[in-house]
Amino acid sequence: MDAQEASHSPAATGAGDIVIRAARPDDCEGIAALANMPGYRWGTLRLPHQAPEATRKWLESINPANNVSLVVEKNGRIIGNGGFERLQGRRAHVAYLGMGLHDGFHGQGIGSRLLQELITIADDWLNLKRIELTVYVDNAPAIALYKRNGFEIEGTHRDFAFRGGSFVDAYAMARIKP
Repeated sequence: MDAQEASHSPAATGAGDIVIRAARPDDCEGIAALANMPGYRWGTLRLPHQAPEATRKWLESINPANNVSLVVEKNGRIIGNGGFERLQGRRAHVAYLGMGLHDGFHGQGIGSRLLQELITIADDWLNLKRIELTVYVDNAPAIALYKRNGFEIEGTHRDFAFRGGSFVDAYAMARIKP
């Protein structure tokens, strides 16, 4: 195995006690627990009290030809997830990204590792030209993470979602493959 193969092997997605791997239906309990955390949910469109059964149905419905769904494990416990859905037709060069991290694991570089893994898949395996996302305008840490990884703000969705009793704006961000 040469150096390039080693840097892109499945083992390269784990370091120390952190492992990034494909999500599977049996992860439904861990992913639902993440989605039910107040901080995680605050940055998403999810409603409170997500049921593991609904998460399982979603995981079972993922089409691997058009979607990538990953989880982040620390010592066997799911602490993050992310993925993207590849669009179709004349937008087949585009994927829409979403990700989130356990409330207690922010600021440790884990989100950066997850995002970099997703970008590697998009660039090196799927030849995607554009990755899009939306992020609430008050989520400064996520916006900074995306900007560090080549995403740019392209516009603002006013009154994008209803959250915590009021409407909140979101940025439309995208990264164009260099």
